[in-house]
Amino acid sequence: MPRQLRVQFPSALYHVMSRGDRREAIFLDDVDRQDFLKTLAEACPKTGWQVHAYCLMNNHFHLVMETPDANLVAGMRWLLSAYTLRLNHRHKLFGHVFSGRYKALLVERSHGYLKTVCDYVPLNPVRAGLLRPEERLLGYPWSRLVWVLATPNHRPGWMRVDRLLGEHGIAGDTAAGREELERRLAAQRLAETDAEGLAVLRRAWCYGGEGFKRQMLERLAGKLGEHHAGDLRRASAAARAERIIGEELARLGWGQEELATRRKSDPGKLAMATRLRQETTLTIKAIAARLAPGYFQERQCPATRLDADPCGGACRNGGQMIQSEKRPLLWFDPD
Repeated sequence: MPRQLRVQFPSALYHVMSRGDRREAIFLDDVDRQDFLKTLAEACPKTGWQVHAYCLMNNHFHLVMETPDANLVAGMRWLLSAYTLRLNHRHKLFGHVFSGRYKALLVERSHGYLKTVCDYVPLNPVRAGLLRPEERLLGYPWSRLVWVLATPNHRPGWMRVDRLLGEHGIAGDTAAGREELERRLAAQRLAETDAEGLAVLRRAWCYGGEGFKRQMLERLAGKLGEHHAGDLRRASAAARAERIIGEELARLGWGQEELATRRKSDPGKLAMATRLRQETTLTIKAIAARLAPGYFQERQCPATRLDADPCGGACRNGGQMIQSEKRPLLWFDPD
């Protein structure tokens, strides 16, 4: 199965999701859910993680967290292993609890992307039909809303609320501010219809603007192999190609629009194509399409038959005679 590469760097933001093996339950009762939260509470001081949102469902969980140190992989390895041991010991079970690799969606910290993800997570019980329409979101006790709506002195140190309040434009961590946040989530619960946007949060590897995606793809340069997902490899190759094109345009003093006006045989264009061929996995066809086809100088040759040469040998020595479907014979200057 194709794998997504883990991108780790200081202060990265992730939406992490992990399912049970064969989609089976990872929480058999509420004691298991409490054990998972206790294990998470132990993991955060070990790793420095700051949790912005979480939600525990029956066969999977969601975490939105920030890693001040680049330690997502080490921390998740400890969290999942420790919880698996505790669950198996308590229920006298053995074997895997979680299915394969967890998903870790990189999230841009600005432009509302963190807000969207943090609002998405506590609405999962609504989508799963675990709350009746008249019930408050707070009626589901296994999400971060329990702590977000609590007073600061009753909130664990690893649970961050200030960023989420700020993303909503709520000035302070006050009772009025927390009530306003609950009202906004309740309104979003009724208005949530963006199926395409939800699909991105479930299946993408990165959630942010184009600039953020380019930065993340640059971090992947040279680290992708055949076992990684094809869409990720293609996106990485395209980002690397854009960087090379930008470097070459700067070296030549060209603008993007000049690519379309320069000839195919322009030395600068050929150098650019050579670098793309040598330093990326783009095909020749893809390189030609990106660099724009350019143009040939064209004029009608006086010849009317392929075996005629009224140009006095010029067609043989200085140019090419090419058959065309539209006109009997075209002359193309070699440059």
